[in-house]
Amino acid sequence: MNLSQHFTLAEMTFSPTAIKKGIDNNPNAQTVRNLAALCENILEPLRAHVGGPIKISSGYRSEVLNSLIGGAKSSQHKFGQAVDIDLKEKCAEAFHWIRENLDYDQIIWEFGNDKQPDWIHVSFSTKGNRKNALKAIKSNGRTKYIPFQA
Repeated sequence: MNLSQHFTLAEMTFSPTAIKKGIDNNPNAQTVRNLAALCENILEPLRAHVGGPIKISSGYRSEVLNSLIGGAKSSQHKFGQAVDIDLKEKCAEAFHWIRENLDYDQIIWEFGNDKQPDWIHVSFSTKGNRKNALKAIKSNGRTKYIPFQA
């Protein structure tokens, strides 16, 4: 099932962990609508900007899957509102482009260094977006989120 021109439901729900552990990672109808909005408003414009495919490392996560992998209890992944993307050496450029050009709820520079994140987390809500930009860092072995400073 296509969620948008270039993104499918299968791609947005794929999880090796869910497959390995036999976890049902199929979203309900509202979550599918949220995933479609995320694809149309974030992923399609980003794909057009970078000029080709985008690697989705994590999209929708069921409650069980999210808990198993240690996701935040309030994770927008559980509602089909968030995606993690990996564009290798283009991650920093993509992060800044999204931040400056799209209406997003939250964008997170995930670890890495000051020049390049390891991946980008970005979310979109049909009920209004906060435009919250953060940076994930490790502090005393725990993940901490700080305001992103350009």
